[in-house]
Amino acid sequence: MNRQFSRNDHLIQQFDTILRTLVPHAAQPSRPSPAAGVQDGALDETERAHAVGLMRINHTGEVCAQALYQGQGLTAKLPDIRSQMEQAAQEEIDHLAWCDARLEELDGRTSLLNPLFYGASFGLGAVAGAVGDRVSLGFVAATEEQVGEHLDEHLEALPAGDRRSRAVLEKMREDEAHHERWALEAGGAEFPAPVKAGMRLVSKLMTTSVYRL
Repeated sequence: MNRQFSRNDHLIQQFDTILRTLVPHAAQPSRPSPAAGVQDGALDETERAHAVGLMRINHTGEVCAQALYQGQGLTAKLPDIRSQMEQAAQEEIDHLAWCDARLEELDGRTSLLNPLFYGASFGLGAVAGAVGDRVSLGFVAATEEQVGEHLDEHLEALPAGDRRSRAVLEKMREDEAHHERWALEAGGAEFPAPVKAGMRLVSKLMTTSVYRL
C-alpha cells in the first residue's frame, strides 16, 4: 500500500530540504562528482582565491535553484509537472553537493548570504507556480538560460590549473541545458527580452555580492 503523506509529513520534508540546502556538507549527491579522478594543475594563491569566489557563486546559484524548484513544486498544479520539478531539484542537489565539496578542497566557504537568497528564490518559485504551470515552466527556462550563461563565463574565467572545478561546471552546464529544454518542451512560456534583462540585473547583484561574501 502507498502511504498518503499528511500536511505535517510534507512540512517535515520541506524543512529537511532547507537544512540539506543551507547547512554546509549536508547535501548528499545521488551521482558521483565529475571531479572524481581528475587531477588539478598548479594554482597560486591568487588563482585559488579566484576559483573560490567563482565556485561560491555557483554554489549559491544552486541554493537558489533548489529553492526555486521547491517553491514551484509546492504550488504547481499538474502532477507530472510537480514530478519533473522534483527530479530537477534532485539534480540541483547533486550540483550543490559537488560545489560544496570543491569549495572545501579549495579551503573556501559557502556564502553567508545563502539564507537570504534561498528565501527570496523560494518565494519567487511559489508565486510563479501559483500563477500557472506555463509561467512557472517559463521561469525555469529563463533561469536556466541565465545559469548557463554564467557557467560559460566561469568556464572561461577559471584558472587553467583548476581542472576539478572545470569538470564539475561542465557537467552542471549539461544538466542545466537539459532543464531548460525540458521546461520549454513541457509548455513553458518564452519570457520577453525586458523580463530577462531584469532577471539578469538581479543575477548580477547576486554574483557580485557572493564572490566575496
